[in-house]
Amino acid sequence: MSVDFTLDQKRYLEGFTAGFSARGGQAAPPAQAPPMGPDAAHISAQDRVTGAGGKLTDQEKWKREEHPFDAWPRLVAQAKENAPPKPADNFLWRFYGLFYVAPAQDAYMCRLRIPNGALNHWQFAGLADLAENYGGGYLHVTTRANIQIREIEPKNAVNIVEAIQDLGLWCKGSGADNIRNITGTPTAGVDPQELIDTRPYARAMHHHILNDRSLYGLPRKFNIAFDGAGVVGALEDTNDIGFQAVLVKDGRGVAPGVYFRLALGGITGHRDFARDTGVIVPPDEAVAVADKVLRVFIDNGDRANRTKARLKYVLDAWGFDKFLAAVEEKLGRKLLRVDAEAIEARPRQDRAAHIGVHRQKQAGFNWIGVALPVGRLTPEQTRGLAEIARQFGDGGLRLTVWQNLLITGVADKHVAEAVAAIEALGLSTQASPIRAGLVACTGNAGCRFAAADTKRHAEEIATHCESAAPIDTPINIHLTGCHHSCAQHYIGDIGLIGARVPINDEGDTVEGYHILVGGGFAEDARIASELQQNVKAEDAPEAVAKILRAYRMNRASADETFVDFARRHDIETLRRVVNEESVA
Repeated sequence: MSVDFTLDQKRYLEGFTAGFSARGGQAAPPAQAPPMGPDAAHISAQDRVTGAGGKLTDQEKWKREEHPFDAWPRLVAQAKENAPPKPADNFLWRFYGLFYVAPAQDAYMCRLRIPNGALNHWQFAGLADLAENYGGGYLHVTTRANIQIREIEPKNAVNIVEAIQDLGLWCKGSGADNIRNITGTPTAGVDPQELIDTRPYARAMHHHILNDRSLYGLPRKFNIAFDGAGVVGALEDTNDIGFQAVLVKDGRGVAPGVYFRLALGGITGHRDFARDTGVIVPPDEAVAVADKVLRVFIDNGDRANRTKARLKYVLDAWGFDKFLAAVEEKLGRKLLRVDAEAIEARPRQDRAAHIGVHRQKQAGFNWIGVALPVGRLTPEQTRGLAEIARQFGDGGLRLTVWQNLLITGVADKHVAEAVAAIEALGLSTQASPIRAGLVACTGNAGCRFAAADTKRHAEEIATHCESAAPIDTPINIHLTGCHHSCAQHYIGDIGLIGARVPINDEGDTVEGYHILVGGGFAEDARIASELQQNVKAEDAPEAVAKILRAYRMNRASADETFVDFARRHDIETLRRVVNEESVA
């Protein structure tokens, strides 16, 4: 039976035969199938790096070889052997919130996820049990309104992850190249001046992340915050995405009302705040917009250079217009934009409102801010505060980015009892301006990167300055142990970053700091300038005291804040007035 081919079929066969002959009669290699599944975008981004002749970082290779969420059985096996992780596993286990911090401690640290920093009393009390049963017997409140439990032996790594989940809390994705704890205004829902309650949006973002594997394994870590314009800030301008509640005026081309202003690219450790994009987002669209920002970052973040892998560097390379166009392409529509003049001035924050008794917007009720010594709590104090929240408050507690906590919903008639109960725990609802704004990272007692024992030195600085240089205005003193700037030293009125200070020509060093001044946040946002280098830790208390005395003696008026004083002078003038200052 003969077959007559059409002209198109003949041309196809001629082309096929010619191609087959050109390859020496060898069949063409099969085309590589595109990546599939929730990890596809990450694998494709890695392929683009190697396809262009680049080399993936070790962390990218580790993620590609074995996704951390597929490696749980190996973590279980290591725990049974009480075995410490190898370097690759130490990175992978951070996807479960576990950080092996040797040589500082031969143990894990576990970091939680607590959206908007809000817990129930029974969850807080349960964490005290976990710190005793599996950790070192203490808790740290962090600068992301979060909790860390330290000194966890490898054998308890799985136990603590499971126990945290049993409390209705989470630690998934709280480390490594993932979206960290979603922060929000600590006084959300009770703040008299807030424009919006941030808790529903922080919670929605939190669960959106937890339930989408494709949002894990980013080029680098990622921070998101919601600020509702309350009196206690969320430091949203230090985040990769900062949602700032604003009130849009009538007659500006969009419906008037409350929106989130979109700010992008904050990373103060790299000396940059999140910048206003000109975009406003209806609150119920915030999660969708954040999702698309993340996916543009997933596709285009640097996977060959860890030091340039944050969102800031995509924005620096592309510019905001190109980046927002890519977000709009993924979103399938244009983002809303308004001029700055369309937005009402935001209410100012109160830098003292995270400590003490403050009226809520609910008549007859108060929140009580409890000062925690550089964020550290014992199990007894933790259980005691949980019981105070249950007995005298609404049963809730709020962690803040200032390393303290609030007890909400305390009726007027119970305030005195609650304050007395807090004081009976060895804690206080009052603090000097120095202690109220004192922030310190873990330091070298628990972090291998830190060059100094920041928490101990922070206490020494506060104790000395309260007597040697008392002040009467709010001030923030931030101590961070290394360049990662977990305590955000660049935004402190006075910031200290750990350093090894040379003491002789033989190369011997001691713990110490470089000291910066003039940083700020929110309305006063600015990166601090370096004032002094290589101050030994033993000299740091008096060095800070001299700065405070110079401020007190040279401020323009009793109302001039430290940040205004510092910015009124150039750095050389500040050095001179500080060096001239001595104990009276």
